[in-house]
Amino acid sequence: MNRLKEKYLNEIIPSLTEKHHYKTVMEVPKLEKIVINMGVGDATQNSKLIDGAVKDLELISGQKPVITKAKKSIAGFKVRENQPIGCKVTLRGENMYNFMDKLFSIGLPRVRDFRGVSPKAFDGRGNYTLGIKEQLIFSEIEFDNVMKVRGMDIVFVTTARSNEEAYDLLKALGMPFRK
Repeated sequence: MNRLKEKYLNEIIPSLTEKHHYKTVMEVPKLEKIVINMGVGDATQNSKLIDGAVKDLELISGQKPVITKAKKSIAGFKVRENQPIGCKVTLRGENMYNFMDKLFSIGLPRVRDFRGVSPKAFDGRGNYTLGIKEQLIFSEIEFDNVMKVRGMDIVFVTTARSNEEAYDLLKALGMPFRK
């Protein structure tokens, strides 16, 4: 069993139950999934760029990403309907905990001038979105093989009903929030 999942079951559930006065274990918020999204806007000119993004995302997540397509045409951005414009991957279960462990212990500390992530990026329904400027913070990515440095969005979807509950859950799991 993963280290973070064990910590969640043995330490976090009892502490959150005590803090928020839950009546049953089922009320305690848990991490449902992590969605990693990488937009590739330049793919409109060069379709090879999407392949590089898919390969990078596959190395980072350990799962095969889905290519996202444009829903409608936008002439100003030179985008046509059903044109590939990015890729995403949804992590659940064991893969989710492995990725989160890797992100908190290896990825984020490698960010330049890192002082912690913003505690304000919650959406009001207990989900947290984290933007990363470059994929090079992950140790699986080799600098020489990168076509173009890209950013990504990482969304932590929880079953929490409020931002405060989600904050407590993510903080307990090891998310390095800014003071």
